[in-house]
Amino acid sequence: MSKAFTKESDSEDDDDLALPPLPAGGKNYITPAGYQRLRDELFNLIDVERPKIVEIVHWAASNGDRSENGDYIYGKKRLREIDRRIRFLTKRLDIAEVADPALHHGNDQIFFGATITYVNQDEVERTVTIKGIDEVDSLQGEVSWVSPIARALLKAREGDEVQLMTPGGLERVEVLLVRYPAPVTDKPDSP
Repeated sequence: MSKAFTKESDSEDDDDLALPPLPAGGKNYITPAGYQRLRDELFNLIDVERPKIVEIVHWAASNGDRSENGDYIYGKKRLREIDRRIRFLTKRLDIAEVADPALHHGNDQIFFGATITYVNQDEVERTVTIKGIDEVDSLQGEVSWVSPIARALLKAREGDEVQLMTPGGLERVEVLLVRYPAPVTDKPDSP
């Protein structure tokens, strides 16, 4: 059968391709800032992006022959992408469990939201921040709470040595420093 006669699927099967799946029975932990960022993205898609594309598709459809109308074809494809992302974000935000790392400010034990500086057995020092699956930016030194390094570090304290299973074998890691963001206090403005 020719590819021209196949219909692109609008099913929700692709919804979870953008980000890794949640662990079975696990919670979808997320920081307040991560939750707000995803929520802002969702509302931007619903209130700004989608209406703009719907308007383009409507205009393109009114021009007649849709089979060779690039604006129409691209617009419909973009609408499917936006709708898929809206469904995904809605599902993830519905099951999100916001965990504020500032609650642990001053603590030296590692929990969700901690920024940890550690050294491995080769004396290589690294700093990572443990965040939620949906908000991790590895280029910023953030790791998911389900990653091997985060699982090894969770509940350890400054000065503790933990073992991390790597593709190269078992590695010893020593925790040097544990930090949490300071709590945000809402102070009234002073005159």
